[in-house]
Amino acid sequence: MIVELGHLALVIALGFSVLLTLFGLAGGASGHQRVMAATPSFVAAQFVFVALAYATLTYAFVNDDFSVAYVAANSNSLLPWYYKFSAVWGAHEGSFLLWTLIMSGWTLAVAVKGRDLPDTFLARVLGVMGLLSFGFLSFMLWTSNPFDRLVPMTPAEGSDLNPLLQDFGLVVHPPMLYTGYVGFSVAFSFAIAALLSGRLDTAWARWSRPWTNIAWAFLTLGITLGSWWAYYELGWGGWWFWDPVENASFMPWLAGTALVHCLAVTEKRGAFKSWTLLLAITTFSLSLLGAFIVRSGVLTSVHAFAVDPTRGIFILVFLFVVVGGSLLLYAARASVIRSSISYQFLSREAFLLLNNILLIIAMALVLLGTLYPLAYEAVTGGDKISVGVPYFNAGFVPLMLVLAAALGIAPALNWKRTSAVQAYRQLRWVLAASVVLGIAVPLLATGAVRWEIALTLVLAFWIVGSHLLDLGGRLRKGVTRIPLAYVGMSLAHFGFAAALLGVALTSQLSIEKDLRMGPGDTVVLGTMEFEFNGAAEVSGPNYVAQRGTFSVRDGTNRFALQPEKRSYFASSSVMTEAAIDAGLLRDVYISLGESLGDGDWAVRIQIKPFVRWIWLGGLLMALGGSLAIADARYRRLRKRMIAQNLIAAG
Repeated sequence: MIVELGHLALVIALGFSVLLTLFGLAGGASGHQRVMAATPSFVAAQFVFVALAYATLTYAFVNDDFSVAYVAANSNSLLPWYYKFSAVWGAHEGSFLLWTLIMSGWTLAVAVKGRDLPDTFLARVLGVMGLLSFGFLSFMLWTSNPFDRLVPMTPAEGSDLNPLLQDFGLVVHPPMLYTGYVGFSVAFSFAIAALLSGRLDTAWARWSRPWTNIAWAFLTLGITLGSWWAYYELGWGGWWFWDPVENASFMPWLAGTALVHCLAVTEKRGAFKSWTLLLAITTFSLSLLGAFIVRSGVLTSVHAFAVDPTRGIFILVFLFVVVGGSLLLYAARASVIRSSISYQFLSREAFLLLNNILLIIAMALVLLGTLYPLAYEAVTGGDKISVGVPYFNAGFVPLMLVLAAALGIAPALNWKRTSAVQAYRQLRWVLAASVVLGIAVPLLATGAVRWEIALTLVLAFWIVGSHLLDLGGRLRKGVTRIPLAYVGMSLAHFGFAAALLGVALTSQLSIEKDLRMGPGDTVVLGTMEFEFNGAAEVSGPNYVAQRGTFSVRDGTNRFALQPEKRSYFASSSVMTEAAIDAGLLRDVYISLGESLGDGDWAVRIQIKPFVRWIWLGGLLMALGGSLAIADARYRRLRKRMIAQNLIAAG
């Protein structure tokens, strides 16, 4: 009966999403106060009933209710309780319920925090978000109901959660990623509300900018956690594979990064208005495209959901309706979106425009590489073609290097125009120091200079040095004059530099060796000596494992690593659990392959310098995006808007 209560809650939530859409859009168009005043109640009711449905499914998992098809397919009585909680979003139906819960949470946050917005504008925003929720809830109820029963053939035991997902990564990665994905619906809704209302000044950009920043920060954190999870869990030692599903999250991140920068120009200078609106539409559209790629069944991936293609058709239709409708509205309003702001080439506006162009070209390259194999298979009737790492690296890496060079110039630029002589005087010593350090550091560390490493070091020092120089100039004018938005921007750019270093140094300096080792065998790799002490059987809560023990000596430093090969009882799946000695300057990574008999094992040993800097960079970027929304000027803006609304109402 409790499971049926969850299903009923989703149906009721669907009804409230319809009311929210109708009252929000109709109230915003008519200006009828009583109609608009009802929308927050519908938002709250929608959230309550979606949360009730989610709690009901969680209850079914915790209590091993295998009469629910989704629970039977993704849980087991031996599964540890903490994985039962995360198993709720471990496959398609439950993950989409989490997606819908997060969507309703964002809508509730906008309803609560947006009370200082003009009533008609807020009503339109909530109406658009209600329409999106209607689409998500409809998709779930008609194609992906997590509450379907297995009656009367209820199994005595569940099939178990995919062993790859029995990890802390499942607890943190999908919620962060979905919060970022769905968070861009707020920027999308603000853009559509602005187009509907005809209010195409800078106000909508100012209102939507904090929401966009926090959504971008969540998506950045989600991608970073996903990369870290793949690195330690899959046993390959890789941190990014240009997998289509990875690309599905990366494309909205690239477009969202362009949107974050474009909103700054629109808010401060009134420029790029039409471009900013188009980016808001594009970013959320790419989030929907990611949902289609993951859930349509058009591809096989390590983290795609194997689903009925009819679900893909539903999402594809929804994607066409949302994207097509928003682009038609944009086209209808394009003639009245004008920016009459002038600026010179050497200005902050021009370099932010360059930043946008580079990011969008990068996004287009990733989009082409992701969709081309799918289109080729559809056109040829089944022939397959793959687009691999060489394509992505050849197009993406040069663009990011140019972007890094531009980031180092940006702090020296003013709005509208900058003196070339002034910029040169400010940056010449930073450039000289960056070149010297970029060559000297690898030369002193290794006795040799590789141009790839030297170029990356020069660019990283260039970004950090130029920002520190600008920060020093601001500090001389008084600490209290440094806004949090500036601190957040600097942290995000430092994070980009750190990630750039991590990617380059790990790619160029990693040492890897696959070999056969038996008890007592030793091997030297780099400056380290590895001795295999043998493997022994150990038991886990729902698996049995062969645990190898390796003694590692690095000069006077000695430590042990214990990788495992696990066999899970319910699914009979065999999984590799790598052992990692983590450090800021290098990781030592060992994984067990297959047992070769007589106590011998296939072993992979890797030494990965600076790999942690990739995720450190991602964390710094996410922190920077979060700090930006805490800027005092947003609080002052809200107070002014509340005062203006009180005056208008009085």
